[in-house]
Parts: sequence; structure tokens; C-alpha cells
Amino acid sequence: MIIAIAGLKGGIGKTLVSVHLAGEALARGSRVLLADADPQRSALTWADVAAEAGQPSPTVIGVPASLHKQIPPLAAAHDVTIIDCPPRGDAMTRAAMMVADVVVLPTGPAPTDFWALSGSVAVVQEAQALRPDLRAVLVLNRLQPRQNLSASARAALEGFGLPVLASSLGMRTAYAESLACGMSVTAHSPGSSAALEVRALYSEILATIAGEGASHAA
Repeated sequence: MIIAIAGLKGGIGKTLVSVHLAGEALARGSRVLLADADPQRSALTWADVAAEAGQPSPTVIGVPASLHKQIPPLAAAHDVTIIDCPPRGDAMTRAAMMVADVVVLPTGPAPTDFWALSGSVAVVQEAQALRPDLRAVLVLNRLQPRQNLSASARAALEGFGLPVLASSLGMRTAYAESLACGMSVTAHSPGSSAALEVRALYSEILATIAGEGASHAA
């Protein structure tokens, strides 16, 4: 199973989503590969912090431009592979979509975040034209506490034509605090609201891959 966390806009939390999903997959007993395709190599840095702290972590690797050739044989030796795609990395993002089972596009809740989705969705649609079985979903990230999308914002997000997952991630300090300790939030703060969000998101992504569909309600 290969999950690509993608989006051409920077600052939408792709690495945060990638690392915490990888940590949850590991907690569920899966053999997990986290492929860091972002030039900043933040996931690799997190793995170094985890190693120094003696914390269990998934296998984390940096991947070159030949991602579409390198990932499939590595993924075959793991239960779950998560690709942290780069911002503005059209070629790398396209390569990830050529090998992924599902593409997850995180987005913030602001209109400017929605406006920036167009390019990412266009890349997904190009990939789906070549791979009709490729699934793609939108996930809301960095919601403020008790923040609800207005009806107009929800309609704008659904207007992109991709399923919007019911699960979302909030703007919570627990996410950053756990990364600083070399841990995922489900390991660092298992009873926190952030951990519950990650578990729900991962479960919904698994359901999407299994063909059980994704909600169109944000």
C-alpha cells in the first residue's frame, strides 16, 4: 500500500501529515517506509531525532528524481509506504502519483488555501487519466479549535471534484511537540485530541484504499 501526501503549495503540512500517519501505521504493527521526497528533508531530520532519542520509528529514506523506479521494490518489502512529496515539485509529484494507491492532498481552511489547490488537483487529474484506479482525496489541515467551515467554503472545496475526507487535523501544539521528541503524536500523547484525529484520518484513508469510498462532507 502506497500513500502519497502531495500538494504543489508549500506550508500546507505535508510532512506533518506524512510523519504522523507513518507513526500511526507503525503503532498498528505495520512495516512502514516513509519516503522523503521534499528537498528540505524534514522527515529524515525527524528520523535522526528519533534515533538519537532511542524512539522507534519507521524506515525513513530520501528519494531522488527516479522515485517511480526506486519506490515500488522498496514498498514491496513493507506493508505501508508513505511518500512525502515536495512543494512545487511537479515531476516528483507526478512520479509519486504513478506508483501510489491513493493521493492525499492536505489543505488549510482559508480561501487562499483553496485557490492554491487548482494546480495540485490538475496534476491528480492528469495522473488519473493514465491510471483510472488512482484514488485521490482532500483532507483539511490546521483547523483552529472549534472552527467550522462555512457552507460557501465547504461548497468551494467540494467543487474541486475530489472526495473530502470527514476526518481533519486541527492546529494543535501536540503535533509539533511530538515531532521535536522524535515521536508521532499517537505515541507521544496517545490520549490527546491530536492523536484521535490522526487515528481517524488513517482509518479513513485505509477505507478509501479498500474501496469503501470517502465522504464529500467536510
